[in-house]
Amino acid sequence: MSKEITSRAQDYSQWYNDLIIKGGLADYSAVRGCMVIKPYGFALWENMRDVMDRMFKETGHQNAYFPLFIPKSLFEAEEKNAEGFAKECAVVTHYRLKTDPANKGKLIVDPEAKLEEELVVRPTSEAIIWNTYKTWIQSYRDLPILVNQWANVVRWEMRTRLFLRTAEFLWQEGHTAHATKEEAVEETVKMLNVYADFVENWMAVPVIKGVKTPNERFAGAEDTYCIEAMMQDGKALQAGTSHFLGQNFAKAFDVKFSDKNNKLEYVWATSWGVSTRLIGALVMAHSDDSGLVLPPRIAPLQVVIVPIFKGEEQKAQIDARVHQLMKELKALGISVKYDDSDNSRPGWKFAEYELKGVPVRVAIGARDLENNVAEIARRDTKEKNTVSLEGLSNYIQNLLEEIQQNIYNRAKQFRDEHITPANSWDEFVQLLDTKGGFIAAHWDGTAETEDKIKELTKATIRCIPLDNQPEAGVCILTGKPSAQRVLFARAY
Repeated sequence: MSKEITSRAQDYSQWYNDLIIKGGLADYSAVRGCMVIKPYGFALWENMRDVMDRMFKETGHQNAYFPLFIPKSLFEAEEKNAEGFAKECAVVTHYRLKTDPANKGKLIVDPEAKLEEELVVRPTSEAIIWNTYKTWIQSYRDLPILVNQWANVVRWEMRTRLFLRTAEFLWQEGHTAHATKEEAVEETVKMLNVYADFVENWMAVPVIKGVKTPNERFAGAEDTYCIEAMMQDGKALQAGTSHFLGQNFAKAFDVKFSDKNNKLEYVWATSWGVSTRLIGALVMAHSDDSGLVLPPRIAPLQVVIVPIFKGEEQKAQIDARVHQLMKELKALGISVKYDDSDNSRPGWKFAEYELKGVPVRVAIGARDLENNVAEIARRDTKEKNTVSLEGLSNYIQNLLEEIQQNIYNRAKQFRDEHITPANSWDEFVQLLDTKGGFIAAHWDGTAETEDKIKELTKATIRCIPLDNQPEAGVCILTGKPSAQRVLFARAY
């Protein structure tokens, strides 16, 4: 099985694609730039979605749904936002097809069915949502509004990669409205912390929390907070963003409220989102040359049991014991599958579940049954142990927690070893080309220098860490004074 997977060392990009396709997460589609998320990949997304949805609701948010189409006039109302997304917009101009009179059986766009106003397929929903909030908000009593939507969005990408960058993707977008700036900033930071909690504690991917530079900010935001993760090839990946939008959208859509003193004020706003690209992060942060490695807390399948037998009598005995074990595992909330299908050999099944990243594999043969034991293999380290069937369900429950922690520790050790300071331009370039990872370096704070560094090296400022320590120094490119180091990296 593993022979079919390109190794990370040979071609990281091809390795990633092999895992997505052969691991059964997604497939290419007939639509250029769009993918099909297969049941196994969608089960993974559902598990991630369910955890985040619970976290959002625990922090007071409610789900709603807004239209897929945004009238162009609404979309262009907030100029920075419209400009930021203009090049990626899919636009609907007509609402009907008709049979081609010159070619029966073929369809053409009906020229008489032209829309009076073009509709933009949402690349993000601020415009349609703030136009709606205008009717929902009159007084301070209507605030805050804490709304989230689970949706699909379209950003017309020319160079696509499964999960990381596709023309259509699934995500959630939170859009909140507040009476004060302080409250909106507090919300922005709170949601960043929710994302960091989820990515670290469920996905087992360590992240750095920070703010983006003005250059890298969301179009239309006053401040963009982000979590940045490190992939095994030393490239960074932005795993989530939370934006303090100030009053930009309230002013663009004239959303005012009367405060406690009956004075009219503009509303303060936030938006925040993560997408199916988190699945790409998960694959690249943990997996190996044998296949996917999935953290138990969000794996679609946590345990698989494979019987090894000769003849129906042996199988019946194994079945009886396995059904008891499955009942115990399910009672502990563990997802388990008994693969007793007779269309493939145990060795093939082992390789298949290894490829799919199932955290724990249990093999039980007739002799194991006589000795009251089972063979337990863990996906993260590939260690195998013979364990007593007595108390096996509790053993597996503890093992899943241990695997979760180990996957995180491994990723964190790799990330920490790939944060390196650079004190000169030559050192910076050399680190980028040889070691990769996050490079902590001084920058003079100007957009021109940031652009120049990106042009010369393809490295961007990933973030200014929230826990950054002030440190006087000089910019690696211009030699001008700098008050702190920032994190540079090449990124996805």
